[in-house]
Amino acid sequence: MTHLQKLKVPLIKNAFLDEKNTRRLLADFILGEEKLSMGKQCFAFERAFAMKQGRKEAILFNSGGSANLAMIQALKNMGKLKDSDKVGFSALTWATNIMPIIQMGLNPIPIDVDRDALNVMSYNIKERLEKTNLDAIFLTNVIGFAGDLCNIKKLCEERDILLIEDNCESLGTELPGGKAGNFSLASSFSFYVAHHMSTIEGGMVCTNDSEFAGMLRITRANGWDRNLNTEQQIKWRKKCQIDEFEAKFTFYDLAFNFRPTEITGFLGLYQLQFLDKNIKTRENNFLQIEKIIKQNNDLILLERNHITTLSSFSIPVVCKNRVLHDKYVARFIDAGIEIRPMIAGNMQKQPFYKKYVKKIFPLPNTDFLHANSFYCGNCPDYTKKELAIIISCLENKK
Repeated sequence: MTHLQKLKVPLIKNAFLDEKNTRRLLADFILGEEKLSMGKQCFAFERAFAMKQGRKEAILFNSGGSANLAMIQALKNMGKLKDSDKVGFSALTWATNIMPIIQMGLNPIPIDVDRDALNVMSYNIKERLEKTNLDAIFLTNVIGFAGDLCNIKKLCEERDILLIEDNCESLGTELPGGKAGNFSLASSFSFYVAHHMSTIEGGMVCTNDSEFAGMLRITRANGWDRNLNTEQQIKWRKKCQIDEFEAKFTFYDLAFNFRPTEITGFLGLYQLQFLDKNIKTRENNFLQIEKIIKQNNDLILLERNHITTLSSFSIPVVCKNRVLHDKYVARFIDAGIEIRPMIAGNMQKQPFYKKYVKKIFPLPNTDFLHANSFYCGNCPDYTKKELAIIISCLENKK
């Protein structure tokens, strides 16, 4: 199939759930709203999302990548992380998990994943700690799956390791101990169009720590206190001896401008009502396809026994060797199915990483996935025909 041929199964079918109504309502909102910079729609979405996720605080950003960078900056502002601290990260991840660690002057330490779970498990962390002490771990919950988060949380508490999660790909995934994204100090989420819910661009951080939430709001918007509650504003102004007038242009710590717009807030509030159905449909799609994978000896069945609800971000295909990988990649391409590598593979192989980080660690499981896996989409609006095309490509045809 050439790049000019039309895809039969695209990675993304629509920008939104309830696409037609969302676009119509968005147009009406833009035409009728006087103020489109961050305001009441954003704050209402924060409250609704925090309640949905089961966390006390939610802070909205203009992207999930911005949310990640703001988390690291806020942790440094508060003294919870310092220059050159060793921060472990999931070796199978996305660039915006690693770049903030490097950009903030921290020392990135990759942690291998479990081949069959796609994620860092507690035993992977223990293996890394045998040779390298860690001050923090930035864990990625990969494409709807997750590691044994209860055990990881306990291990980090025992070792006094700061834990944060990137849950951008696993919104809605649940374990016996709770929702993915709720096992750490804070977690990030993404509302990019390819994710479980879309605000076009957009991201969120959820936390139960009000002090950290306040610092994130400072970090999100130039370093000022305008979006803090009254108690927090009084605290900062008293500490720095700032009066109410001067506070309008007073900047308390290092920050960015990562503010969302009211468009983000409006879309988030509207799309949130469809999230549960979306997650259920994605899980049902995955379970249907998993039955075919079980019958195919060319493929590796992924481990998910520790997960109670699988909010499937995409359909991962893990082959037993490179020859089989190439065979199935060709089969998917020929069938008109849009596919991607397994995120960014071994992050140590990325050009930016090799430029800025000199020490390379052995990561056999991540290397295996880098060489032998890929994924296709799992849109909630795939038709039976589109799912049948995916299933046909996964059957073991002699």
